[in-house]
Amino acid sequence: MRKLSDLGLKTFVAILIMIVFGPLGNVLLGKGMKPIGAISMRTPTEVLHAFSEVFSSTSIWLGIASLITFFIAYMLVLSWADYSFVQPASAASYGIAALLAHFMLNEAISPLRWIGVLVICLGVFLVSGTPPRTTDPA
Repeated sequence: MRKLSDLGLKTFVAILIMIVFGPLGNVLLGKGMKPIGAISMRTPTEVLHAFSEVFSSTSIWLGIASLITFFIAYMLVLSWADYSFVQPASAASYGIAALLAHFMLNEAISPLRWIGVLVICLGVFLVSGTPPRTTDPA
């Protein structure tokens, strides 16, 4: 079994990448879709038109790249640490998502929602005090 200190730094970096690039990708997808509006897909012509609008958006492509980065970091960190550690630790992304939605998409976020995000982040703080791996790798 690897030493926990060896797991700690790379796990922390991978989770940090997940926390940043997951919400960033989602917000960029949202930003790219807002100007497109509701998509109608009743006829093949409408489907082709929707695809051309979606995939000609720079924000959409940046969102896809961000989500691929998130996915790679997620796969890597799951190979090093327990899922029961990774998933709660990566929940800090909810705080990043709220901040990005507020500043990049100009969304109003209610005080109750901010309190909910704070509670989630406090849970992340508690989980971060536990070891990332509690089982021997197979």
